[in-house]
Order: sequence, then structure tokens, then C-alpha cells
Amino acid sequence: MISKLKLPIDRFVLLIGISILIAYFIPEGGADDFIIPLNLITSIGISVIFFLYGLKLSPDKLRLGLKNWRLHVLIQCTTFIIVPLIVLTSLLFINNGTQSQWWIAFFFLACLPSTVSSSVVMISIAKGNIPAGIFNASISGLIGIVLTPLWMGFFLQNQESLSFDFTTIYIKLLLEILLPVLIGFLLQKHFRHLIEKHGAWLTFFDKTIILLIVYKSFAESFLNDIFAPITTLELSLITIGVIILFWIVYSITYYISKALNFNREDTITALFCGSKKSLVHGTVFSKILFNHSSMVGIYLLPLMLFHAIQLLIVSHLAERMRKAYTK
Repeated sequence: MISKLKLPIDRFVLLIGISILIAYFIPEGGADDFIIPLNLITSIGISVIFFLYGLKLSPDKLRLGLKNWRLHVLIQCTTFIIVPLIVLTSLLFINNGTQSQWWIAFFFLACLPSTVSSSVVMISIAKGNIPAGIFNASISGLIGIVLTPLWMGFFLQNQESLSFDFTTIYIKLLLEILLPVLIGFLLQKHFRHLIEKHGAWLTFFDKTIILLIVYKSFAESFLNDIFAPITTLELSLITIGVIILFWIVYSITYYISKALNFNREDTITALFCGSKKSLVHGTVFSKILFNHSSMVGIYLLPLMLFHAIQLLIVSHLAERMRKAYTK
């Protein structure tokens, strides 16, 4: 008989919910002339986050990770090809096709890179291949800088509510994300000790910037009454859609891993890295891809639901795998 497992409530998920509530009651923060320059603060914060990301990239672990190439190909193909294609097939059932704001929101979720910290933590709990997890979670963020805007560009250029320009988008990505990553990577020798010494404070900084982006995005949406037409039924259907998407991706990854004869450790890593999407990258990319759009809150909603649900489901699965391993 399997003992009942307690599912942990992620505090960051709760803080995101609180940020959305604050945005609901104080939507003035979504205005461009708000007394606090949130756009400037979050832009600088994003660059600092990715500078720190560059400091964390270990050249030795990246070189070591290249050996298990079949696992890496599966994870990155799942993240950037299989998941977007799954959402693309749903167009067969969407009346207004790519003009649907909810479909764009789900496709944005599908095109995002894998999350880093939670993937590695869950792989560790389940006794999976941790070095491969670190490699894939890290490299996924770099690949996403190129592929996520490329995927989205195919469908956003015809959106009347958005002005999407590839040149502008990639210049922003280069200056705010890629350049700080490169600088951080090159300065590892001088500043990497900061990560070890002040890790807790740097994590606090990362999450604070993400919460500010969430607040600004939702405040702008509330200020413009974007969520007013959304019914409880629609919200329930979005939640169900997020759960279905997760299980489809998880199941496909599992069966491909078995077909490739992966061992237990590699299968766990493929499942946990391939089925997860990064809230950090999603909030950052939304600020750049949907800049000056009051619809950002709509585009972030499925991602936030997915983030919470993937944490609950994967933590449950990781604990089950750990117990099975120790028997």
C-alpha cells in the first residue's frame, strides 16, 4: 500500500499569487507614468539576473555533459520542437486560429526553455543523472534566447495588438540577456565566489525582479480591464489544458526514453527537464516580446498555472521514484 504523500506548497508560487492580488487592488503600477520606474528597474534587474546566470555556468560541467549526446538531443527536441508542435496541432480545434489570445498564450508557454533550479532539485530527489540535468537546464536557457522569439515571430507578426519586429527583439535580447550572460561567463574567475558566498541573497534578488515583472504585467492588464471578460469556466478550461499538456509531454518523453533504452537515471533526467518550462525565462521574455502590450497578463497566465502544477506533480513523482530506488 502506497503511503499518502504530502505535496509541498512552493512559497514562490504563493508570492506570485500575492503579487497578482496587489496588482488587482493597486493597478496604478501598470501605468507608464507610475511614480516608481518599474520598466527601468526590471530591465536592469533582468540584465543582472543573466549576468549571475553566466557566473554559474560551469565550463567543466558543460564539457562533461557533451558526452551523453542522445539524452541532450531528446531533452532539447522535447523542449523546443515536440511541445510547440503539440500546441500547434490544437489549432485544428480553435475557431479563430492564431488570432486567439489564449492560443498565443499556450504557444508562448510551449516555446519556452526548461527551468533550471527546480529541475535539478527534482532530479536529485529522484536519484537521476544530476550532471546531465545541470547541463541541459543551463544550455536550454541559452538556446531559448534564439528559438523562443523565432517560434513566436511566426505568429505574432500578424497580431493587431502587438508590434513584433525581429530586429528590435533580438537587439533587446542581445543587450539585456545574451551580453550579460557572456560577461558573467568571462568574469567567473573574479566573481564566481559571490555566488557561493551570497547565494541566498542573489536568489532573493532574482525572485524579487520576477515578482516585479509579474506585478507590472498584471497591473497593466487590470488597469485596462483585460481580464473582465474571462469566466470561471474559461479559467477552469485553461487549467485543464495546462494539466493535459504536461501529461502529454511527460508521456511522450517517457516512451521515447524507453525506446532509446535509457537507463533509470537518464530517463528521470529526460522526464524532468523535458516536461518543465521556465517561469523566470517566461516572465523575462514576455517583457521583451510583448513590450507595451496590455495583454501580457493574459500571455503569462497559462505559464504561471503550468509552473505551479509542474511543481506539484513532479515533486510527487520525484518522491515516489526516490522511495522506489531506496527499496
